[in-house]
Amino acid sequence: MPEPATPAATHADTRPPRHAAPDAPAPISDTGHVPETVRLTPPRYRLSTRIILLSLASLLVVLTMISGTLYLSWKLEGAGAAINDAGSVRMRANRVAIELSLAAAGQPNELAGQIAALDDTLAQLHKGNPARPLFLPDEPAMRAQLEAVQADWQQHLKPLALHGTPSQYVQAMPGFVARANRLVSLIEQNSARKTDLLRLSQVSLAAIACVGTVAVIYLLYLWIILPVLRLQDGLRRMAAREFSLRLPVETRDEFGTLNAGFNRMAAELQSLYQDLAARVTQKTAELARQNRDLESLYDMAAFLNQAGDEQTLANGFLDRVTQQFGADGGTVRIFDPRQGKLHRVASTGLSTALADHSHCAEIEACHCGRATHTGIVTIADLRRATPPAPAIGALSPCRQEGFLSMAAFRLDTLRGPVGTFTLHFRIPRELPASDRQLLETMAQHLATALEHVRLSASARQLAVVEERNLVAQGLHDSIAQGLNYLNLQVQLLDDAVERGEDTEVREIIPMLRHGVEESYQDVRELLNNFRSRLTTGDMRPAIEETVARFRRQCRTEATLTIDDQGLPLQPEQQLQMLFILQEALSNVRKHAMAEHVAITIEHGREFRLVVQDDGDGFDAGRLESGDNAHVGLHIMRERAARLGAHLTIDARPGLGVRIALTLPHADDAAAAPQPFQELAS
Repeated sequence: MPEPATPAATHADTRPPRHAAPDAPAPISDTGHVPETVRLTPPRYRLSTRIILLSLASLLVVLTMISGTLYLSWKLEGAGAAINDAGSVRMRANRVAIELSLAAAGQPNELAGQIAALDDTLAQLHKGNPARPLFLPDEPAMRAQLEAVQADWQQHLKPLALHGTPSQYVQAMPGFVARANRLVSLIEQNSARKTDLLRLSQVSLAAIACVGTVAVIYLLYLWIILPVLRLQDGLRRMAAREFSLRLPVETRDEFGTLNAGFNRMAAELQSLYQDLAARVTQKTAELARQNRDLESLYDMAAFLNQAGDEQTLANGFLDRVTQQFGADGGTVRIFDPRQGKLHRVASTGLSTALADHSHCAEIEACHCGRATHTGIVTIADLRRATPPAPAIGALSPCRQEGFLSMAAFRLDTLRGPVGTFTLHFRIPRELPASDRQLLETMAQHLATALEHVRLSASARQLAVVEERNLVAQGLHDSIAQGLNYLNLQVQLLDDAVERGEDTEVREIIPMLRHGVEESYQDVRELLNNFRSRLTTGDMRPAIEETVARFRRQCRTEATLTIDDQGLPLQPEQQLQMLFILQEALSNVRKHAMAEHVAITIEHGREFRLVVQDDGDGFDAGRLESGDNAHVGLHIMRERAARLGAHLTIDARPGLGVRIALTLPHADDAAAAPQPFQELAS
């Protein structure tokens, strides 16, 4: 167990050290302090050793007393058996007399058995039997009396029982019975004395138990309860902020160790409490600074999240940062990886010559450029700093402008650095670690905002490209062929007019009218496609409206079957599926010459759309060879690919066309490409 130790005393002890024996207790000061040396407590001083020894002593006394009472009880039990056997000697002598009378009268008897039983009883009394238990008390008078009884039996009564007459045996029996009674009386007297001794031992055991209990309670009070009460009182006074309290260390046991530990704790609490106010002030100031930093970050994030271009973001960022940190100037530069230069986006507090200085644009020629590699560059005094590529005999541009310190931070994103921003000071200044961390976080926010502006511009460009692609898909060969047909008919009409063929002119004019009407219907259908907008759950009305419009546009009979039991599709998925259906029905209307078309939609675990007509059909092999005559079918395949769906086209000349679109369940199509967002014209 560790040696109890206490903190240093309030006043230094200037007395010379005293040499103590190796096993002697550590010296205790007047204030209850012990030296700060930690040693193992010898076993003889331990509280556990004392408790074990006390328990063993109590157990030894109790076992001794119990063993004595058990021994006396065992002796009394053996003496009781001896009294019984000695009393049975008289009874058996009388039975021998009875059996002898029966033998003299010639009647059946057990004389031999009774004589043998009497011999055996006397032998048992002489030898004893520990198993019963049975033994005669080890006293000379009892042994002499037993020998007298045995001699009287062997020498007088037994011969008379074997060879004498009943009257002779009866006359000799009173003397034998008197000797047996005397033996029983001696055994009873001895048993009475042992009974008194047993009672005395029991009373003594009770008295020892009472005294031992009181002694144990007293010792436990001294060893355990009293030290605990002292510790409890010490804790109560310590809770009342009485930190100067020290407990006396009077022993080297466990409670001595606890008291020493309590004293160390009290000394440490006293020391901590003395400078607690200073620490609270320090923590309060630190918390206020962190709150200001969080407020600044929140304000900066709110500003950067506003819509704006790079110039607006950079200027607003510089205005806030320079005002908060008292900077005299600053710049935001964007890194161009193709040229390896930094281009200024915004600046404040700097002259145009310094802001656009070629030295500052070179990434390896200034401290601003170094920040794109190292992350943070802070220089407390530019007068003692060496530029990365100094000009011979010339000051750095910042020194020429009158700035004596600066700090540069990298604008970093997940895709790499996008630029730097710098702060310039006209006095030497060292930024603390907290300010550097805050500025670095602000730089990350600015980098994210600038990257967002760039991505937004790219997204708008992509949206324009997608929109143009949709327009190009809409203006496929249906309108182009119609215009080509009209152009050909106009040429024929012009030629017929020049030749004066009125009959041919009258034949061409209805064809022109039919071509114009067909082109007009194609344009209206294209506009309807561009205006289509769906939300989750409104796919069925849009499908029914599309089929109804098909029925109004041509005479082909159309049947619609919808089995919708699955989860609703996403709006972009519904829109692409509706475009594919419109394109398929448009092909039937314009090319199939069909009498009947069947539209079947099954929506369970997967979505399935089938459009099958009984029209003229075509050679499906021409699709794989890149035939441009079926642009609409190619567009349907592109839309299916966007959905991550599978489109099959089965067609044969004269046997109609079957178009099947299968959109697997989300779990089954985890690797499928995500659909593009459909844009309106």
